[in-house]
Amino acid sequence: MAFIRARAPVAYAVFTLQQRTTDYFHPMRPLLLLSLLIVSIVQAQPRINGPMLGHVDMLAAAAWMQCLGPCAARIEYWKESAPDSVMRTPVQDSDAEQAHAMEFTLDGLVPGTVYRYRPIVNGVPMEPLSFRTQPLWKHRTDPPAFTVAMGSCAYINEPAYDRPGTPYGGDYAIFDAIAAKQPDVMLWLGDNIYLREPDWGSRSGYLYRYTHTRSLPEMQRLLRTGAHYAIWDDHDFGPNDADGSWIHSGIARDCFDLFWPNPTCGAPDVEGAITSFSYADADFFLLDDRTHRVPGDARTTAPAMLGESQIDWLIRALHYSDAAFKLVAIGNQVLNSAAIYETYATIPAERERLLKRIEDEGIPGVVFLTGDRHFTELSALMLKDGRTLYDLTCSPLTSGVHKPKEENGNRVEGTVVEQRNFATLSFSGKRKERVMTIRVFDKDGAQLWERAIQQERKP
Repeated sequence: MAFIRARAPVAYAVFTLQQRTTDYFHPMRPLLLLSLLIVSIVQAQPRINGPMLGHVDMLAAAAWMQCLGPCAARIEYWKESAPDSVMRTPVQDSDAEQAHAMEFTLDGLVPGTVYRYRPIVNGVPMEPLSFRTQPLWKHRTDPPAFTVAMGSCAYINEPAYDRPGTPYGGDYAIFDAIAAKQPDVMLWLGDNIYLREPDWGSRSGYLYRYTHTRSLPEMQRLLRTGAHYAIWDDHDFGPNDADGSWIHSGIARDCFDLFWPNPTCGAPDVEGAITSFSYADADFFLLDDRTHRVPGDARTTAPAMLGESQIDWLIRALHYSDAAFKLVAIGNQVLNSAAIYETYATIPAERERLLKRIEDEGIPGVVFLTGDRHFTELSALMLKDGRTLYDLTCSPLTSGVHKPKEENGNRVEGTVVEQRNFATLSFSGKRKERVMTIRVFDKDGAQLWERAIQQERKP
């Protein structure tokens, strides 16, 4: 299929009939043959994207990888402290219809333990990597400290399909700068692949764009660092500003699920690219702002970003959560007060219902994590009972930079960043006294600003 690159050819020593027989016994020939053999072995190493860990829990972990051609693969893994305790997943044969992408379940794990793991591709073992399962801490110790990295808007140039003119993407070394922070979790906040016009009309087009993005050499170290989770926005879903009427929404969701090993791709009784997971004492709720979307200027249908069924599920899940912080990831800004572009303020009735329900339920510790805008800022909204909602917008990773033109009445002074950047959320402190520290970094990993948010108590 067109979206699969050919693997590097194996080097072979070819001798012509014109070579003299005496050449075969040349004193340098054994060294030459050895060199050619080494080159052949190196070039015969399978080329893969990843591996990339998805959800890592206490007893199991998900691992994703993609071969760049037909392959048979499995993953072997073992406790770092017991190298002889090797476990293996079943072998999977890659499928061209799935872009040779595969997901493996690493089970039989125990909590709070470091494991080594490596793919075995066509019988060839790859370089070992490591991960740690989540610890069993409740009723035993204080929650562990951990760090989440995040960002949105990752545009990878491809001149054949990009708009003419100055390349829109750049500074790909930012992915290595994120990996250098060694986050436990990497959260991709939408616009992760940037579909182009040739892509969104067919399933093979979606697979091509995902493969092109995942094949970026500068991204490989980050893919192999921490556990990865993702939401989508319009450029992962279809054309610019695409809404729930998009005819290929099913294809978009199928391909998203294929390349992002989130815990689920849907919530109870709610369709969409939706999931939730816990990490230590933080709960994450990953929402779909496209499947149920009705644009704000619709006249005969009530505008919506999330839809009532998704909001109902979210409120119930937030109410149930006893986490110190409840992180709600959504593609578009929630607390920006300006009704501009695709901010939630362009759909005021639904936005107000969501915020009022959070307030009426007395849910503490809600922080929205958003992208889309091609600049970074922190917004804060104080509720009547003294609780504060936050919205950390983090954008862009590698796409073009825009400057905010609107007056956001909820903007926290000194937090606007108008350059390529990423953020980390570091969670620390004793139980019931947790602190979430937000740090924003430039493309090289230099810190730009920092804010600390204290754990709230339920009123």
